[in-house]
Amino acid sequence: MEQAEPRVLDALAYLECFLGPLCFVLLKLLGSPYGRYAPQWPGLRVSARVAWVVQELPSLAWPLYECGRAAAERLHHWPSRILLAMFLVHYMQRTLIFPFLIRGGKPTPVYACAMAFVFCAYNGYLQSRYLSQYAVYPDDWLTDPRFLSGFALWFLGLLINIHSDHILRNLRRPGETGYKIPRGGLFEFVTAANYFGEITEWCGFALASWSLQGSAFAMFTFCVLLTRAEQHHQWYLEKFEDYPKFRKILIPFLF
Repeated sequence: MEQAEPRVLDALAYLECFLGPLCFVLLKLLGSPYGRYAPQWPGLRVSARVAWVVQELPSLAWPLYECGRAAAERLHHWPSRILLAMFLVHYMQRTLIFPFLIRGGKPTPVYACAMAFVFCAYNGYLQSRYLSQYAVYPDDWLTDPRFLSGFALWFLGLLINIHSDHILRNLRRPGETGYKIPRGGLFEFVTAANYFGEITEWCGFALASWSLQGSAFAMFTFCVLLTRAEQHHQWYLEKFEDYPKFRKILIPFLF
């Protein structure tokens, strides 16, 4: 098993590379079952807060489990420790902080929550197991330009993601209802500033880890969030006649 598992992890990463474009096509055809689009989908539902905690939990649990294992050999080395900590920080925020800041939020279909749970379990295992057991970096990796630039991108993306979520949460004053056009931050340039931040985060993680596993996650994230960003952009254009026409969908000044 010890010799076979690295090949299994590579196979899982290649599969994730395939799943990204597949999800892109399916979401383009069917739309997203989250948030403002959820009422269009049938089935049982759970509150947005519960859905976020449940579906993100595996990506928090896996790295914590690996950190507690005596056999996590690669975590004796600082590069793997820091890279796993980067993954863990995002999911601590997504599981333990973000859901409890949600104001309202449309109930989420149970099957959408279940699919997200399965992916987080899959990817959480892939990233955590690779970094804790098999990732090998040179002693000076933390000063390598790939790690330094990747870490900077990851941190910038994390800040953009958190700040953009803050703007979205505070669009309405207490007692107000209805939708508003987001203003401020990167929302002045793109419709999906929060998604741009998350994509930047995982592209930075992929660069810092310089791994197939990290790159597969970045590709999957881009494919899924691109379709949701396009759906958001079209919705805003149809909903608001005064929606800024110069705003791009996802990438400032480009797309």
